[in-house]
Amino acid sequence: MTYLFGLMPVVVLVSFLITWGLRKYAIAHSVIDVPGARSSHTVPTPRGGGVAIVITFLAILPMFAMAGAVSKPLMWAVLGSGAGIALLGFLDDHGHIAARWRLIAHFVAAAWALFWLGGLPPLALFDYPLHLGWLGHALAAMYLVWMLNLYNFMDGIDGIASVEAVCVCIGAVCLYLIAGRTEMIGVPLLLACAVIGFLIWNFPPAKIFMGDAGSSFIGIVVGILSLEAAWMVPHALWTWLILLGVFIVDATFTLLRRLLRKEKFYEAHRSHAYQYASRRYGKHLPVTLGVAAINLGWLLPIALLVGTSALRAEVGVVVAYVPLIVLAVIYRAGAEEIAE
Repeated sequence: MTYLFGLMPVVVLVSFLITWGLRKYAIAHSVIDVPGARSSHTVPTPRGGGVAIVITFLAILPMFAMAGAVSKPLMWAVLGSGAGIALLGFLDDHGHIAARWRLIAHFVAAAWALFWLGGLPPLALFDYPLHLGWLGHALAAMYLVWMLNLYNFMDGIDGIASVEAVCVCIGAVCLYLIAGRTEMIGVPLLLACAVIGFLIWNFPPAKIFMGDAGSSFIGIVVGILSLEAAWMVPHALWTWLILLGVFIVDATFTLLRRLLRKEKFYEAHRSHAYQYASRRYGKHLPVTLGVAAINLGWLLPIALLVGTSALRAEVGVVVAYVPLIVLAVIYRAGAEEIAE
């Protein structure tokens, strides 16, 4: 696996250069995100840079598979679902696709991934293997659709979606290395490096935005990786849910509060906790760095304890999420914007 680490600087460079090219293209063709009433930014900024992540990742992934660093089923699951979701996001970035058609496409992509993964694996719940059958497959499809959408919802300030992806994927790599499962590090390592190349341009203050193509792509890929990990190691799904805690808690808490007010969940808004926090501090950088600090200083250590069986998985999720829920309340996740 040493050659994988040697290839990573090349992946970062390729992603960096493609992002640079996309930024020039966006400026030349006026593919610009102009601030509006629902925006969290104040300066017109090129968008669509997440395509660099998609191109870099999908171009190199088959090479990993040919070298035996990625299983063929995982490769096809990610290639088909990831490319389809990225294309859908790209088209939506450059026009508009009705929410119902997007949702149908999301479930088709989830079904494709689950076909190659073998559906939802038996879940380890209090040391008891839980086999859910077809109900489990349906829940897994809903999980993948929620993951890609929540990632899209959470891509609202400079660098936050990129930092989250890098922290989560590097955290997963650490878990796999400690567990001696080196055959599982290829895809998360590749995704982390593809995102780092883009993050150089996206770090606050962002010179280009990710766009739906990039955020939705990352969301479904990390969802697929978490399910694939559960097939390999029964409690691994819980460690992924811990690593993704910041995004899961903020997006889910916000969605539930908006649904209780009977608001349309697919309409643009600025009521996530991270958006309220960025307005409170007057800039994006403290919030993005705060997310990184929570990921590395709180969630990763808990995930490592669970991954090494020093802490029960179910207890680890509760311990990880309780402070995140408190932060969601403090920063008014899902609160009506007119109340600000």
